Amino acid sequence: MLHRQLKQPFQEPPPPPSSIQIASLPRYPRNSLNQQSYESNYRVVCNHLVEFTRRRNLPIGRSLHAHVIKSGLQTIPLICHHLINFYSKLQHPYCSEQIFHETPIKSSTTWSSIISCFAQNELPFRGLEHFKLMIRNKMFPDDYIFPCATKACAMINDHRLGQSVHCVAVKIGFDANVYVGSSVVDMYSKCRSLMDARKVFDEMPERNVVSWSGMIYGYAQMGEDEEALLLFKAALHEGLGVNDFTFSCVIRVCGNSTFFELGKQMHALCLKMSYDENSFVGSSLISMYSKSGMIECAYQVFDLVADKNLGMWNAMVIACAQHAHTTNVFDLFKKMQNAGAKPNFITFLCMLYACSHAGLVKEGKYYFGLMKQHGIDPESQHYASMVDLLGRAGKLDEAVKLIDEMPMQPTESVWGALLTGCRIHNNTELAGSVADRVFALGPVSPGLHVMLSNAYAAAGRYQEAAKARIMLRDRGQKKETGLSWVEENNRIHTFAAGDRAHEMSDEIYRKLDELGEVMEKAGYAVDTSYALKEVDDEEKNRMIRYHSERLAIAFALITFPDGRPIRVMKNLRVCGDCHVAIKIISKCVGRVITVRDNNRFHRFENGECSCGDYW
Repeated sequence: MLHRQLKQPFQEPPPPPSSIQIASLPRYPRNSLNQQSYESNYRVVCNHLVEFTRRRNLPIGRSLHAHVIKSGLQTIPLICHHLINFYSKLQHPYCSEQIFHETPIKSSTTWSSIISCFAQNELPFRGLEHFKLMIRNKMFPDDYIFPCATKACAMINDHRLGQSVHCVAVKIGFDANVYVGSSVVDMYSKCRSLMDARKVFDEMPERNVVSWSGMIYGYAQMGEDEEALLLFKAALHEGLGVNDFTFSCVIRVCGNSTFFELGKQMHALCLKMSYDENSFVGSSLISMYSKSGMIECAYQVFDLVADKNLGMWNAMVIACAQHAHTTNVFDLFKKMQNAGAKPNFITFLCMLYACSHAGLVKEGKYYFGLMKQHGIDPESQHYASMVDLLGRAGKLDEAVKLIDEMPMQPTESVWGALLTGCRIHNNTELAGSVADRVFALGPVSPGLHVMLSNAYAAAGRYQEAAKARIMLRDRGQKKETGLSWVEENNRIHTFAAGDRAHEMSDEIYRKLDELGEVMEKAGYAVDTSYALKEVDDEEKNRMIRYHSERLAIAFALITFPDGRPIRVMKNLRVCGDCHVAIKIISKCVGRVITVRDNNRFHRFENGECSCGDYW
C-alpha cells in the first residue's frame, strides 16, 4: 500500500531551490510533458516539500505550492499528501483541508494525511468527521488511519466513541495489528477505561513500546502506582526498548508516590539511554525532584535541557512556586516568552498560584488580566486561585464580589478557597454564611463537606457541625484520613494522627515527649484553637501533640543519621500549631526539615520557614 511506502525514508533530496529557482521550474500542463520528465518533475517537488516541511519554511513552501498549481501537479495524490502534511506541520490545518477538498483523486494516503492533520493540530472533532466521511465514501481505514482516529477519541476523552472506532477495526480485521492495537490501548488508558485497555493489551499477539507505555500511563493516571511500576519492570524483563513517553510516565509515578530513591534510579537509566536531555522526560524529572523536596536537582535538570517545550517551562514555574522561589517564577515567565514559548492556561494558573502563596495581590491581578491579551479566557481554576489570593490577603469582600461576578457557577475549589481565607483571618461569621449558602446548593464532596463542618465549628455552631458530619456519614462517605510519610531504606513509613500501629511506636512517642519538654523551654505553647472538636482543653492538647507529621519527624530523628535532612510528605494541609512546632523543632535539633502538604513545600531551618508564615 502507498502509505507503507511513505514510511520508508526518502533519499537525501537535492539542496532546496531559492525562490528564483522555483520560479524558473517548468510551468506547463501535464499533456505537454513526456512521461519521464513529468515523473522527474513531481518527484523533485515531493523531495522539496519534504525538505521545506522539515525546515518549517512557510514562505518558500507556499512558492512551491504555487508552482505545483501552475504546473498542474496538484492532481497527483502523493503531492497532495505532502502539501497537506506541510501545512499541518506548520500549524495551518485549514489550508490542509482546502487542499484535501480540491484534490480530485483521494487515495488512502490523502485521507490519512487529513485525519492525522486534525489530530496533530488539536482539532479532534474535525478529524473524526473526516474519518466518518471516509467510511461513507467506502474507503477502508488502514493501520495508519486507525491510530489517528483513536488519538482523536483520546483527545476528547470519549471512550464510547473510541469503542466505535475499535469495533470498525475488529470488523475489517485490523484489531490484531500491533499499531492499531497499541493505539486502542493508549486511547482506552487516556479515557480512564482501564479494564478495556487491559483486555486489549492482554489479547494482543504482539506488543510494542506504544502498547506498554499506554498501559503504564493508564495505571499511573488512575493512581495505581504499584501496578504501573510492576508493568514497567515486566516491560524491561521482556527486553522492550522503552522510549521517552515510557520514562516520563514512570518518573511521574515516582514523583506522585514520592519514591525518591526509585526516581533517582530512573534518572540514572535515562542518562545511560541518552533521554536525559529530552524535554518530556525533563519535565517529569523536574516534577519528581520538586515533589520530593529537591528543588536544586530540578534546577539542574532544567538547565541541562537545551530544547525546552512548554510543559517543561510550566513544570519549572510550578516547582518554584511550590517552594516559595517567587522571584524565579517571574523571571522564568519572562524567559519563556523571550524563548518563543507561548504561555497557556496552565502557565497562568501557576503564576496565580505563586502570587497567592506570596501575598502578591497587585501582581496576581496583573497576570489575571494578562490572560485575555493572550487569548485565554479564565476558567474556574483561575477564579479559584484569584479567590484564594484575595482571601489569604484578607480581602474577603473582594473575593465574595469576584465569586458573584463569575461567568460560570462557582466550583467547590472556589468555595474552598473562600473558606480558607475565612479560617486564616478568623472571619467565622462569613465562614458560617458561606457554609449555609453551599449546603443549600446540594451534596458536595467529602473534602468540602469537612471544611464546611469545620467552618460551623469555628463559628461556635457545634450543632450544625455535628449535623454536617452525620450527613456525611449517612451518605456513606468518609473524610480523607490525614497521613504523613517518610522514605527510609527504600521503604515508605506512613503515620496517622495518634497512630500506634508502627513497629517503633513506643520509641516514637518517647521521642515526641522528649521534644515536647525541649520545645516548651524554647517558648512553645500548644494552640488548641486548631482542634475543632467539642472536647476539653486537655484532650485538644493531646490530639494536636500527636499529629501525623510530628510522628513522622520523630521517626526520622530516631532512624536518620545525624545531619541528614528530613523530608516529610502529607496528603492534607499542615495545621498552624504544627507549623509553629516544626519551626521550633528544626532549631532545637539543628536539622533541615522539609514538609510537603497538599498545597506547597515548607522548608524549616533554624527556626524559620521558607513560606515566611504566609501559607
